[in-house]
Amino acid sequence: MRTLWRFGCSARLLKTNHSRTAAPNTSFPAVWMLLAQHSGRIPGLFVAAQKANFCTMRETVEENGSPELYSPHPKVRGMTLLNREAFKRTVVVPVLKVKKEIVHALLKALKHTVLQRPGLKRVIEDPEDEGSKLVILDPHQVPEFSLGQAEQEVLKQLNIPPEVSRYNLELTYENFKSEEILRAVLPEGQDVTSGFSRVGHIAHFNLRDHQLPYKHLIGQVIIDKNPGITCVVNKTSIIDSTYRNFEMEVLAGESNLVTKVKENNISYELDFAKVYWNPRLSTEHGRIVELLKPGDVLFDVFAGIGPFAIPAAKKKCVVFANDLNPESYKWLLHNCKLNKVDNKIKAFNLDGRDFLLGPVREELSKALALEKEAQKPAVHIVMNLPASALEFLDVFRHLLVGEPCSAAVLPTVHCYGFSKHENPAKEIQEQAEASLGASLDGRCATYLVRNVAPNKEMLCISFQVPADVLYKRPCPAEEKPASKRLCTGKDFTEENVVS
Repeated sequence: MRTLWRFGCSARLLKTNHSRTAAPNTSFPAVWMLLAQHSGRIPGLFVAAQKANFCTMRETVEENGSPELYSPHPKVRGMTLLNREAFKRTVVVPVLKVKKEIVHALLKALKHTVLQRPGLKRVIEDPEDEGSKLVILDPHQVPEFSLGQAEQEVLKQLNIPPEVSRYNLELTYENFKSEEILRAVLPEGQDVTSGFSRVGHIAHFNLRDHQLPYKHLIGQVIIDKNPGITCVVNKTSIIDSTYRNFEMEVLAGESNLVTKVKENNISYELDFAKVYWNPRLSTEHGRIVELLKPGDVLFDVFAGIGPFAIPAAKKKCVVFANDLNPESYKWLLHNCKLNKVDNKIKAFNLDGRDFLLGPVREELSKALALEKEAQKPAVHIVMNLPASALEFLDVFRHLLVGEPCSAAVLPTVHCYGFSKHENPAKEIQEQAEASLGASLDGRCATYLVRNVAPNKEMLCISFQVPADVLYKRPCPAEEKPASKRLCTGKDFTEENVVS
């Protein structure tokens, strides 16, 4: 089938081979209903997530009219140490002389012709006449310092002389936008950094090599132009695969990297230098939490500081949260107390595999052993470690012993991964199937989380663990009962002995 993948304002078609026909003993209907209820779409459909807390500096500048209005003085080109005074320049702009009492009426009548640039006054004092004001017109709309017929008719109705005068407008560093300043400073033809992630008072950049000579200037400009930002950092290494943090350099401002953020109306505190936090995952955190209902059980295998676990606990779910990074574990406990859910979350500082084989297996056995199906809560397992989480799925092979329970209560896994494949959904599904040792055709839904880099996507694959994968059935009684061997149906070994 052909699947529509929506990302930003563009759309493209990806070919996927997800089957809609459930295999025998599949849990497809349950996971379909669970996910379709949230998304309104069938499994296998990519759903694009919105980016959050990603601050862009890209502002389009018109090429016609007076480009000087949007450009600092040319002498700032190549500057590496910020000198704000060097940005001063004087430009000639068109103005109308207007009586004070009709200024408001003129602004309303010529709202598309008067200057609309943020940070610049469009009405200034007339140095020659106390009873009048000077209304600055947009040089792009009045390039020849003369008004069109429609504008002249408006002036006639308001009894305003149609003469357009020239005015020397002084621009300073404060009047220019971030991208305009950086475009003027960096060598011509080179990319200007267009955005950054904001984490509390910290602006986080991933600068390119050609931007590094200007890194300290870039940092100071960002602090100057963004109220509330007091520290700018640049990533200097790739994310560590063990603890998901990276080396960073402070480019400007204070060196305090302990910050406070708010996501989906929940506050978190963290040390940005020691734990992983990505504000662009806000929508994805909210999407998963929306799937949960009060009383559900959530196992968060790579919990970080708690963006899945804490809102789930506030939703009155039973939460087990784990992270291998001691610093993440520390801030997870801190944020649980901060949000008053420390008595609702059981936190662990274990390797993800040990967490799955230990607490998860133990609690799953308890939850799925309840006699009445109505008593069995829905179980969700979140595995947000996209660099390697798919490799952990082999843990679910025969994780439990006994007869399969109802398909409706099999645990639902939300596992994240990266893909550079031309068909990311297909690749992620194939990787998951390889780890599970079973097909997920017709049993899974794949969501686009975000674009990480050119030709690199982050995705989430959601599925209920098939019963024939999750359960190892006991051997028939006639097969050497004294040895208490276990079998899987087709084959068995004597190494697995029940104590």
